Amino acid sequence: MRAYILQRALLIPLTVLGVSFLVSSVFELLPGNVADIILAESGGFNPDLTKASIEADLGLDKSFVVRWFNWLGNVAQGDFGEYLRGGRSVGGELEHRLPITLQLAGMALIISLVIAIPIGVLSAVRQDSLVDYVARSIAIFMLAAPSFWLGVMFFVLVGNNASWLLPPVVYNDVWEDPLLNMKQMWAPAVILAFAGAGSVMRLTRSQMLEVLRQDYVRTAWSKGLTERVVIVRHAMRNAFIPVLSLIGVQINILISGAIVLELIFGLPGLGTMLLTALSTREYLAVQGVLVVVATMIVLSNFLVDIGYTLLDPRIRFS
Repeated sequence: MRAYILQRALLIPLTVLGVSFLVSSVFELLPGNVADIILAESGGFNPDLTKASIEADLGLDKSFVVRWFNWLGNVAQGDFGEYLRGGRSVGGELEHRLPITLQLAGMALIISLVIAIPIGVLSAVRQDSLVDYVARSIAIFMLAAPSFWLGVMFFVLVGNNASWLLPPVVYNDVWEDPLLNMKQMWAPAVILAFAGAGSVMRLTRSQMLEVLRQDYVRTAWSKGLTERVVIVRHAMRNAFIPVLSLIGVQINILISGAIVLELIFGLPGLGTMLLTALSTREYLAVQGVLVVVATMIVLSNFLVDIGYTLLDPRIRFS
């Protein structure tokens, strides 16, 4: 088991390194840079201000490879650089915004699993009953409704009928005012959890139906074990291995989906930082956000791999 975990852990820095190079190279291919924006904002009133002089001041006149290696060396020391305009610390912005995105994605994941797994199991155990039909219909609706549409509809319906449910305009940190923070975070977290809950619910149901038809489950029934013991101790553990794989994929989707909902609900997370940096061509901020997001995704997949070893002992020796 240690060798398996070590093998997976060694892939984390290599994957993040590859992502950082890919992001940097793709950003290099985009038309224009921050020097063009600064030059356009100057209005041409300063004849000494040229694109070449601005790029020289900002260090953009160096080759892509040199800039990438310099950035990588600084990141290894915990320095993500500074904004090319304003001189703000990229690392400071990431430190401030990362907990907001993590809180939103974490709340959405918990809500998704609390909704999906019990309903998926119940739907399988009560196959072709009214509960099953209702659960399957809800799952299809969850999969069909995009998060951004649900976010817009929330403001339209709640704003006209229950304005007291609207989140505060100004963001409140969870450590400063937990109640106001929860009032601001619950709606985007529930909306973000919808699509994930639908897919997890459907897969849980299908896997439970497959496991419940296995011979060892029939043997457990024939021994006179209670329904709870058969479902919880014998069926759910084997049924959850594919579900765990889907949860790993859902974590990635939740992190990326949080970007859109942060904009809709005015949350100052990594999503708003990324889109603002893209619009102003702040490539250091873009690289910092995407590398942090990639690291979160790789770490979540690593935790899922460890979860496999807990559910299926055979993986420990493979």
